[in-house]
Amino acid sequence: MSRLSSLFVTVLLSTLCNPVSAHHVLGRPAYSLSEDSNTPPSMQVETQIGKYSVTIVAFPAFPKPNEPGRVNLYATRIDSGALFNGQVTFRVRDDRLFADAPELLGMQTIDDGVYRQGFVFSQRGDYIVSAEFTAEGEPYLIDFPLRIGDPAPVTLIGGVITLMGLILVLVNVTQRRRMQRMRAQRHHTPDSDEHE
Repeated sequence: MSRLSSLFVTVLLSTLCNPVSAHHVLGRPAYSLSEDSNTPPSMQVETQIGKYSVTIVAFPAFPKPNEPGRVNLYATRIDSGALFNGQVTFRVRDDRLFADAPELLGMQTIDDGVYRQGFVFSQRGDYIVSAEFTAEGEPYLIDFPLRIGDPAPVTLIGGVITLMGLILVLVNVTQRRRMQRMRAQRHHTPDSDEHE
C-alpha cells in the first residue's frame, strides 16, 4: 500500500512541477485560426448537377456581421474528375419569402483548383449565395444557405407555434371557468333547494 501511495505522490508532484501548456488546437497553432485558415466550415454543400460534382464551403465556421468571410467552390467533371476551368459568378439574396433581387458578390476565375469569393455582411440573418457558371453551353446554378451571426431568438414558425399554444391555453381556461359557472348555477337553482 505504501508503494502505491508513493507512486501516486510522485506522479502528482511531477504533474504539478512540470505543467503542460496546450497552445495547439487539432494540431494547428491556435493563433493561426482565422477565416483564411483551414478551420471547419460553417456549412458544406456537395451536389451533383449535370456533368459536374460541385462542393461549396463557407469560412470561418461562424461568420459574424462586419467580419470578412469566404465561400469556396470546387467543381469537377463526374466522368473524368477534370476541374472546371472557367468563370463562376456569385450572387446573394435574403433567405425569405419575398426577398429583393439577388446582388452580385463577384465573378471569380479558378485559383489553384478553387473559386474563392470573399464577403462581408453588415447585418445578421439568413442568406442564399448562388454560384452560376456555364460549361459546354449548359448553365449551372447552385444555391448555398449561409447564416451570418447568431440565429434569431424566435423564428416565424416558432412565433406561430407559440401564439397557437397561448390561444389554446386561453380557450382552455375560458372553457373551464364557464363550466364551473354552469355547475355553480345548477347547484344553486331554486329546484335543487326544494329537493333538499
